[in-house]
Amino acid sequence: MANTPSAKKAARKIARRTAVNKSRRSRVRTFVRKVEEALASGDQAAAAAALKAAQPELQRAASKGIVHRNTASRKISRLASRVKSLGA
Repeated sequence: MANTPSAKKAARKIARRTAVNKSRRSRVRTFVRKVEEALASGDQAAAAAALKAAQPELQRAASKGIVHRNTASRKISRLASRVKSLGA
C-alpha cells in the first residue's frame, strides 16, 4: 500500500482515471455492439446509421488512449466493409 502522500495521491488519481477509461471503453463496446446487431438483423440502413454513430466514438477512444489508433481504424474499416457488403 502507498505510504508517502504523493504515492497516496497518485493512487487516487489512477483510480479516477481507471473509472473514466472503463466508462469510455464500455461506451465504445456498446456502439460497436449496436452495429453488430444491425448487421445480424440484415438491415443495411440501421447498420449504416449505427456505424455513423460508432465511428466518432471509436476515434475519440483512440485520441484519449483507450484503444490504440490502429485498432480503432481497423475496427472502423472492418465494420464499414461489412455494412457495405450487406447492401451489395
